[in-house]
Amino acid sequence: MKIGVPREIKPDEYRVAMLPVGVEELRHAGHTVLIESGAGQGSGIADAEYEAAGGAIVVDPAEIWAAADLVVKVKEPQSSEWPLLRPGQTVFTYFHFAADEDLVTAILASGITAIAYETLRDPRGGLPLLTPMSEVAGRMSIQEGAKYLERPQEGRGILLSGVPGVAPAEVAILGGGVVGSNAAKVAAGLGATVRILDINLDRLRYLDDIMPPNVTTLYSDRHTILESIERADLVIGAILITGARAPRLVRREDLGRMKNGAVIVDVAIDQGGCVATSRPTTHRAPTYVVDGVVHYCVTNMPGAVGRTSTYALCNVTLPYVLLLANHGWRELAAADPGVAAGVNIDRGRVTNRAVAETFALPFHPLETRPTSCSSSSSCSLDSREDRTP
Repeated sequence: MKIGVPREIKPDEYRVAMLPVGVEELRHAGHTVLIESGAGQGSGIADAEYEAAGGAIVVDPAEIWAAADLVVKVKEPQSSEWPLLRPGQTVFTYFHFAADEDLVTAILASGITAIAYETLRDPRGGLPLLTPMSEVAGRMSIQEGAKYLERPQEGRGILLSGVPGVAPAEVAILGGGVVGSNAAKVAAGLGATVRILDINLDRLRYLDDIMPPNVTTLYSDRHTILESIERADLVIGAILITGARAPRLVRREDLGRMKNGAVIVDVAIDQGGCVATSRPTTHRAPTYVVDGVVHYCVTNMPGAVGRTSTYALCNVTLPYVLLLANHGWRELAAADPGVAAGVNIDRGRVTNRAVAETFALPFHPLETRPTSCSSSSSCSLDSREDRTP
């Protein structure tokens, strides 16, 4: 199979979808890997490293899109890439369809099969390809929030940790999942007073057990949300409903209850955002102010720490790329319901129920058929030969 890795062109995106070791593994399995020149530059990986691993460096990205059976990316195809998509091609990347109806329309028209990192599940029901970037984004949310609380950034002029004799900042985290728990660890470690709100009581019990004393867990309801954002200097939006648009927990009129110069970091923005006044921003222009509240809504937060994020992402995506290359997505999806959950659109049909419901589109259950892969362990991640260098 021919696997293509284009350079990411989303603004301020410095990740790359494959490491040189991935090229080597795919070449060892008999596949051809095409890497766009400069694709790894933002992560500190030179073209020569890919060539040494057996990859073919391609200057024109159109050549990659034209030749590759499987395109592996980090972020969704940008509008300039839509005309390069071709029927029958498989694209494996973060799509976050629920936040972008134009993208849905373009992918439906293209005839490709779109396998989304963010909805693929492991045997335990987890989201293995979303988790590492959620860890990065959760930790970054406090780093960025602390910066924009500074007065020159239009924040309140608050030091997150406080100092002896001066109270630390108050942080409210909406959602206790991977993003929320990682945000809480960093905020608590800096000495802030932290609240985590969630509707899953089992999760709250777990977080209450593992978090330090300056973290409080609260059941999330309308009144608790309002009380928490009124107190907060920094609010982290960390809500996730897999494949669907994030619910709007903070309404437009709620901003009037917040402190002047408070900061909202809406990590859920790549799924539409959980704050009514959130809109996508970039690393070059990351914030804007509404009713005196600073909003940070960058849709690709981990892209700013490209090297860390690339290695964290490729650690989990490579095993799936190898399986897709060796077996093809249809055979793999027939054997593994978790991979089938990653197929959001297949040749003009929406196969993810949450995406279909978000845009009132017809839902088509994914059509798979039993294969040789289904009756053996050859499509299982656990069956891979361990070639860890």
